Amino acid sequence: MRARVGANSITLVGFAIGLIAAILIAAHAYLAGAVAIFLSRICDALDGAVARETRPSDAGGFLDIALDFLFYASIPLAFAFASPADNALAAAVLLAAFIGTSSSFLAFAVLAAKRGLTNTDYPDKSFYFLGGLTEATETLAFFAAMCLWPQHFALLAYAFAGLCGITIATRIVWGWRAFS
Repeated sequence: MRARVGANSITLVGFAIGLIAAILIAAHAYLAGAVAIFLSRICDALDGAVARETRPSDAGGFLDIALDFLFYASIPLAFAFASPADNALAAAVLLAAFIGTSSSFLAFAVLAAKRGLTNTDYPDKSFYFLGGLTEATETLAFFAAMCLWPQHFALLAYAFAGLCGITIATRIVWGWRAFS
């Protein structure tokens, strides 16, 4: 008898592993945290593939994106806990940038859905959204760099926040044009 693992279960496991990554980082176990981040993101890739092969659902799409954003926020926060004096301000700046990227991402998606817009480039996605300079791959690369060189977290966080600023600006311009 073959056991089936559902997409939502994979999403939840990936999120739990992501939280473990944050705990490891906060405890100064940076390399172990990096490994957990990669395992978490493998689950994030697998959940969508499983959903498309079984039964994709709006509930699953919602769970995936909501937990992704919580995971992304947990990593800068973990670095702030690891070394508050060195990292808290940079973590706060990066978290503010993440609010900008996530809100511009979701605001476009909500209005695109309201207008019935679809993305023909990514028809398997749960909803239509605007891309940007700082997507999942870039975020993962910066998180890996932060774990490999934790003494440079602040510099890396400020640099990534700047790149997020470009993403925010382009999404606002593209969104304004799409809905004007």
